[in-house]
Amino acid sequence: MNLELRHLRYFLAVAEELHFGRAAQRLNMSQPPLSIQIRTLEEIVGAALFLRTQRRVQLTPAGEVLMAEARDILARAQKALDTARSAGRGEIGHLTIGFVSVADYNVLPPILRELRARAPGVRLSLREATTDVQLQALMERSMDAGFVLPPVDHPALDYRRIHREPFLAALPQHHPLAAETGPLALARLADSPFVLTPRSHAPRLHDDIVSFCKRCGFSPRVDQEAVQMQTVVSLVSAGIGVALIPASLRHLGRTGVVYRPLAETSPLTELGVAWRRGDTRASLNMLLEVTAGFSPGDLGEES
Repeated sequence: MNLELRHLRYFLAVAEELHFGRAAQRLNMSQPPLSIQIRTLEEIVGAALFLRTQRRVQLTPAGEVLMAEARDILARAQKALDTARSAGRGEIGHLTIGFVSVADYNVLPPILRELRARAPGVRLSLREATTDVQLQALMERSMDAGFVLPPVDHPALDYRRIHREPFLAALPQHHPLAAETGPLALARLADSPFVLTPRSHAPRLHDDIVSFCKRCGFSPRVDQEAVQMQTVVSLVSAGIGVALIPASLRHLGRTGVVYRPLAETSPLTELGVAWRRGDTRASLNMLLEVTAGFSPGDLGEES
């Protein structure tokens, strides 16, 4: 006969109570079946575990050794069960998450706070990277999810929009239009050099900015390109040119930069989460549940 966890639970109840009647009551069973289970366990062990008299029950040396081991085994079994249940609920695990720089100024902090609150046992590895790098990493399985700029057109990846916001103008502090107040007509920047994200890294963002400028009567003269949004703003701070940036980047503290709202109705720049299609891990599902419930306001979006 094989040893089962129930044998250890029955034994431990008797060992701790040193009374078969109280142990049976604790186990919500009658005393005769409990006595049978203890005798079965003694047969498995090959030694008596209890000394029984009419007046008392006490552990034998073999019983004392088994009591310590039984507590450890049952505790580890319960821990294994609890861990498996937590993993099944997505409360533990490991996720490698990528993000474009702009996400750090809108969706990323509140989403990570909520994920930590719901699943503190999930270990996170965060990697700042451009959208193209993230999509490649997702395909190579070195990343589990990414906060990216659209489009995400690969058939093996899923994508969900989670945020949209308008553009605003970032001007060097000494730009002639920086000292004005109120909305800025975009056409007044027609003669200014622009700093722009290269199309190869963010095609929709690039095209939206160029199309917006053309709608306002001019083609932007791009004097400098920069991959990261922080770098775009830094180059504006250095006086290299002006830029159109997602509105949340106004929270990026850079000396020498003035942020101006635009007079025209701006196109909305979008950000979303991408992941491998068919990845059903509970920890990833927990992240996706958090992003699905996230409501950043979708500035400028019509309901």
